[in-house]
Amino acid sequence: MTRYVVDASVVAKWFVPEVHSDAALRILDDAHELLAPDLLVPEVGNVLWKKVRLGELRGTESREILAVFSTAPVEIHRSTPLLELAFEIALLTARTVYDSLYLALATVHECRLITADRKLYRALRAGGFASHLQWVEDRPRS
Repeated sequence: MTRYVVDASVVAKWFVPEVHSDAALRILDDAHELLAPDLLVPEVGNVLWKKVRLGELRGTESREILAVFSTAPVEIHRSTPLLELAFEIALLTARTVYDSLYLALATVHECRLITADRKLYRALRAGGFASHLQWVEDRPRS
């Protein structure tokens, strides 16, 4: 079983139909071991809050999604042990510490971060962390 880190840009697409949702759902269908830092939880909550504020979701829908999200097959890792590495990655890549937490987890577990965040992907795809990065539309390896 292949291990991947998934970020909120991917996980949100499991619950809210958007561009790249089909690709994000394939990650679940292929039964991979999925990891994320604990930052994932408030980030997904924030995505849902924004969608309610923009009128893209009703409050009841977002609450139902939150309940289902709590059962998602993602192994959550504490951010505290990753913070120092995430900070160094942020300094090296000029990315936020938030984004760098996901990349730090992928680095520690010697796997890839799957993202649907085009800005993040474009910024990192040619740098020193490219081997730990994968675009959501690229078929995960089993």
